Amino acid sequence: MDTKPAVTDIPRMDTTQLAYSDEPSEKSRGVALALVSVVGPFGGHRFYVGKVGTGVLMALTLGGLGVWWLYDLILVASGSFRDVNDRLVRRWDPEEQPRGGVIPSDVMDELDVLRHQVAELAERVDFTERLLASPRPERDAVRPTSPS
Repeated sequence: MDTKPAVTDIPRMDTTQLAYSDEPSEKSRGVALALVSVVGPFGGHRFYVGKVGTGVLMALTLGGLGVWWLYDLILVASGSFRDVNDRLVRRWDPEEQPRGGVIPSDVMDELDVLRHQVAELAERVDFTERLLASPRPERDAVRPTSPS
């Protein structure tokens, strides 16, 4: 008996519960990127976003001998760096008004349809893999050899 859930058993995506705050930081990503590029090994960008404790630790270890600094450089450049209030430092200009906000229901419906299609495709791929992995029955007939 197949214990996999049917395609129709996939729950809808819950967008109401988020692990982090939706509100972006009031700090500028451009300033943070400039600071991490120039004085990153000394933790200048961490002081800027309010993380004084890790800024001091970063200064004492010279950016974790460069590894911590490189990690932070990638985080700031990609917009994944967080400030002291655990908000993303992602806006280049903190004075600009945030865009969007609520995802329209037709987009969520289309996303739900796509999720169901991907789940159905995954079932088909799984079936094909099982079909190809099963051994072929051996035939009794001997293959004829061609004369040389």
